[in-house]
Order: sequence, then structure tokens, then C-alpha cells
Amino acid sequence: MEVSASVGANANANASVKAPMCPSRGVLEHVTSRWGVLVLAALVERSFRFSELRREVGGVSEKMLAQTLQTLERDGFVLRVAQPVIPPRVDYSLTPLGREAAEQVWALARWTERRTGDVQAARAAYDGARTP
Repeated sequence: MEVSASVGANANANASVKAPMCPSRGVLEHVTSRWGVLVLAALVERSFRFSELRREVGGVSEKMLAQTLQTLERDGFVLRVAQPVIPPRVDYSLTPLGREAAEQVWALARWTERRTGDVQAARAAYDGARTP
């Protein structure tokens, strides 16, 4: 396992997200997608059951949440644990890799919350300058 993890890390050591065929672009897309950011931000706080997570991430459909969780699980960011109970219980949490990614996107999300007023003012100024 250590060898393949090392090989995987070294294989992308010279990768540049700016290169058109860089595999990191797909990872970046998953982590920074609308729902990916919000799911990671929620899971930074604690683990959630599916229905709890859906309520926590307001506005996401069941289908989109399922797809997002599956994508993040496949990328190694989310751990899905199915409990053998009736009714079935599935918990979602972050892996160590997922926690690292979540902390990065959470910082960006918090910055966005703080600076939204500035962005709105810039938009208004831009739109005002463009109006004849």
C-alpha cells in the first residue's frame, strides 16, 4: 500500500492544474463544485447520516447529494459506513485526505461569506458604468 501511495504522489509531483490534460483538474472540479464545497464544509463539523446531511446542505436534491457523495467517496475524501441495523443506517465522514481538502474549501467559503458585500458593490459599480 505504501508503494502505490508513494507512486501516486510522485506521479503527480510535476503536474500543473494549468495544463489542459492534468488529472488534478478533475479533482479540483469535484472539490470545488457547488455541492462538493458545501458537503465538505458540512462534514468538517462532524459525521452525518444522509438525511441529516441533506438538511444541513440546504437546497441540494437527493439525487445530487447521492452523486456528490459517491464522487467524493471515489476520490478518497468521504468515508461511507453502512451500519447493519434495521432500518439501514449510513454515516458519512471525512477521511484524512478529505479533512485536508475540506479545511481548504471551508476557508474559501468563509472568505466568500465575509467579502460578499464587496463583490456586490463591485458588481453594482460595473453594471452602473455599463448602463448607457
